Amino acid sequence: MSALSKTPAWLEFSRAVHEAILKPDALRIIHAADIDIDLSTQLHCADLTRAGEALLQQQDFDGLRNGLFEGAHINWTEDRAAWHTALRAPEPPAAVSAVIKQQRTRLANFVEQANSLNLYRNVVHLGIGGSDWGPRLAVQALGGGGGRRKIRFASNVDAHAITEALEGLDPHDTLIIVSSKSFTTTESLANAACAIDWLRAAGIANPLDRFVAVTANAKAAREFGISDDHIFEFWDWVGGRYSIWSSIGLPVALALGLDKFHELLAGAAAMDTHFRSAPISENAPVQMALAAVANCSVRGWGSFALCPYDARLGNLVPWLQQLEMESLGKSVQRDGTPVDVPSSPAVWGMPGTDAQHTFFQWLHQDAKGAPVDFILCAKPAHRHARHHRLLVANCLAQRAALMEGKTYEQALAQVQKTVSDPKLASELARHRVHPGGRPSTLIVLPRLDAAHLGALLALYEHKVFTEGVLWGINPFDQWGVEFGKQLATDLERRLDALGSDPGVSPYDPSTAHWVRKLANG
Repeated sequence: MSALSKTPAWLEFSRAVHEAILKPDALRIIHAADIDIDLSTQLHCADLTRAGEALLQQQDFDGLRNGLFEGAHINWTEDRAAWHTALRAPEPPAAVSAVIKQQRTRLANFVEQANSLNLYRNVVHLGIGGSDWGPRLAVQALGGGGGRRKIRFASNVDAHAITEALEGLDPHDTLIIVSSKSFTTTESLANAACAIDWLRAAGIANPLDRFVAVTANAKAAREFGISDDHIFEFWDWVGGRYSIWSSIGLPVALALGLDKFHELLAGAAAMDTHFRSAPISENAPVQMALAAVANCSVRGWGSFALCPYDARLGNLVPWLQQLEMESLGKSVQRDGTPVDVPSSPAVWGMPGTDAQHTFFQWLHQDAKGAPVDFILCAKPAHRHARHHRLLVANCLAQRAALMEGKTYEQALAQVQKTVSDPKLASELARHRVHPGGRPSTLIVLPRLDAAHLGALLALYEHKVFTEGVLWGINPFDQWGVEFGKQLATDLERRLDALGSDPGVSPYDPSTAHWVRKLANG
């Protein structure tokens, strides 16, 4: 592959971005899977639309998108498919239909039996990363302050996480779910060991009878001691951060009910249909990806903020951080040549209106700032109408202010209403200037339910996939994460070896110092 920045389509796309004017004088709203995506305050014009489509064609978007849905090995560094769309398809593709339906049925039977026998008032879910964020997000967003069961999550290897998760629960009425694709994940297995001790201390003779495993490595779960009827599988063609649609969704079904889990899948499937069939100019994930690439690679914004104006979506921020930054945190193209344009923006944020009182000052008046994704629900799930009006007003006002800005002349006229000294008024006015021109996307859900949450998550999944296509990178591996895990394994061995000869440290002086010091207590 040649340098991306030198290709004809990239040069044309870059030119069109530079020449486009950010002037939201016309609505640009795409309706996808019952969600409205307002791109009016992103760059758009006919010339840029044509250039974006040419870039997609150059990067073989159609071929790679077909491969995504047909099970081609588009995860080329691991020689496997990335077939998470099959998990939520009403009728899965023939090649994987039998195994998907089998696990769907087994999961449903387990949940229905637990419900009929009134088992497990408490569920403790042990997973990390992709095995944690999706279920954690769904339970928080859709729980509505309560569900059929109390569910807690422990992900961090810091023992405070597992002790807090188990605190106050009845061990005799608690199910432990260990979700790990490889079933070798250090954090999950360390926390599982604590849970075994906790159950045993309560007089439960066979603690592993209270365990369920969700994994792509059934053999390892079996060797751990979990029985076959408590092992739910998914497969190596399901990436961890795309796995909520698989048996990883078991805690969602246990906490919220099978109906909500099925609605979550249906909403994602509806977005899959849109992504696969909508014309490029009206394809919401594609247009979001083109805007993101224009903002990052051409206009130079190295991050974007996610601000859901719904407190129930607090966990959407870390979920999207993992999806975007683990998928796109790469710097080489398919043939190993560098991606020679800025890529992979950092994702950060928090729910509004807390965000307004935390970092919106920087968004408004920093010399650079960042684009923002705003998310809003048209209808709340409460009866406090004024609260919702305030929420909507703040969301729309912040978005408008970031776009419109405030000129020096406008600020001066405002200051002069209360300050008569011309020199002082001029000085104060300069502090009130807002540069404006900050792009944003507004995503409006009719309401926050399982179907619309599923569609929202799939919207971002397909946006990230399209960004990977545009940059020529593989969004389905995570070799940087694996490297850190390898170092941690060696460092743990060296910490354990304290008091004997740990050998000559291959690490830098600072790391070697802290290994010796911390191992000594």
